[in-house]
Amino acid sequence: MKILQDLSLSQLEEVIASLNEPKYRAKQIYENIYLGKSLEEMTNVPKNIKESLEKDFLSEPIKIIKTLEDEEGTKKFLYSLFDGNIIEGVLMKYKYGNTLCVSTQVGCRMGCKFCASSLNGIVRNLSAGEILGQVLCVNRLLGGTAKKREITNLVLMGSGEPLDNFHEVTKFLQLVTSKDGINFSARNISLSTCGIVPNIKKLAEIGLPIILTISLHAPNDNIRKTIMPIANKYSIKEIISASRNYFEKTGRRVIFEYALISGVNDSFECAKELATVVKGFPTHVNLIPLNEVKERGLKTVSRKNAEKFCEALKNMGVSASVRRTIGENIEGACGQLRNKVLKEGEAR
Repeated sequence: MKILQDLSLSQLEEVIASLNEPKYRAKQIYENIYLGKSLEEMTNVPKNIKESLEKDFLSEPIKIIKTLEDEEGTKKFLYSLFDGNIIEGVLMKYKYGNTLCVSTQVGCRMGCKFCASSLNGIVRNLSAGEILGQVLCVNRLLGGTAKKREITNLVLMGSGEPLDNFHEVTKFLQLVTSKDGINFSARNISLSTCGIVPNIKKLAEIGLPIILTISLHAPNDNIRKTIMPIANKYSIKEIISASRNYFEKTGRRVIFEYALISGVNDSFECAKELATVVKGFPTHVNLIPLNEVKERGLKTVSRKNAEKFCEALKNMGVSASVRRTIGENIEGACGQLRNKVLKEGEAR
């Protein structure tokens, strides 16, 4: 089954033309899609057109089936996909607006030792329309429209490795930044990758100035290999070279994420080595006291020790900060999103 949200306006116009319907109907349908409406809800679209489209297309490929909220207003959404799979996403409220964290795969194949998303491996990639659907249904839930969005920032940091689903993720980026649709600024979108070097290079060539965030988490290859299997394929040197190229192509500084794990990568020697690695072009190190995942057995550091590590980096000339942890008590913090099988009736 095909998904309407996968289509650009021009592609939808071709579909409508094949039904021998006037071109303006495509625009009507497209506007309804970006309001988060299903075909059934499109009251200004003739019944015969909707029935024809329903033969080949899904118009509601993703639904919010459960919402968890913490005391700070952070919300974790459980989404049901058309094939019965479940993914998660997180809405975070900041002074500058609402940031939505979206998933790009059901599960993840990367196997990072500190992350819950790959505990059960990967089930499948999400299509561009399924990624977009997360944005559209949450925007609608908040009372937003395409012209007056209630979501101001997007981060591709949910379950899955975005650059492992390169074709659909880049198609999503084109759709979500299109003026025909919800018209997100590329500068308000962040993509986090564990470091698939060839696809970082391909992303740079596309020319969309999104923020590239590298999940580095170690100052050298030896430590990185113990917590991130991808390190056996791509070295830190290769990742830094690709990151430097990304900056040169887009003009955007690169963010390096570094989850501080007690006894693994949190020593002063690690800070010194990390400073040497990331200096030389515009970068920022985002330090994250590890959000513990019980199945992984790794331990976090205290906030005080995280601040000491940060201060050491700053003293060595590195731009760095310690991220405020939000959503941890609803398993919505960084590294905690997972693909869970809901018990019967739990989502009702």
